[in-house]
Amino acid sequence: MAFMIAQRAFIKLYLITMVEQHHGYGYQMLEDLRRDFKSHGYNPPQSEIYRALHELVQQGILYRTKQLKGNDPKVDFQEIVLYHFTPDGAEKAKLYKKQVKTDLDRCLGILNKAVADNY
Repeated sequence: MAFMIAQRAFIKLYLITMVEQHHGYGYQMLEDLRRDFKSHGYNPPQSEIYRALHELVQQGILYRTKQLKGNDPKVDFQEIVLYHFTPDGAEKAKLYKKQVKTDLDRCLGILNKAVADNY
């Protein structure tokens, strides 16, 4: 068992929640995470976001679809990849989140003890 939760597990947790909330495509998720964690001094690497998304696809939790970013195909040529749950992906995601919650609770206990013992 690792001392603290792995970065990729942490990122996958958030990506799953973003798909649950219909937050679309990878770059948008990256920007949302960077915005949300900036005040905590954490800047998720782009490579980790895409590796985590790739793993979630490989694990059968998510699948990808492509669409044009804008509404006018005559003008909007940028294609984005959207992520969705597979038919059993939502259930797999729920189990994954439960496992990560156990790890997060353990990490919180360690961190709270460290703060209490040393400060």
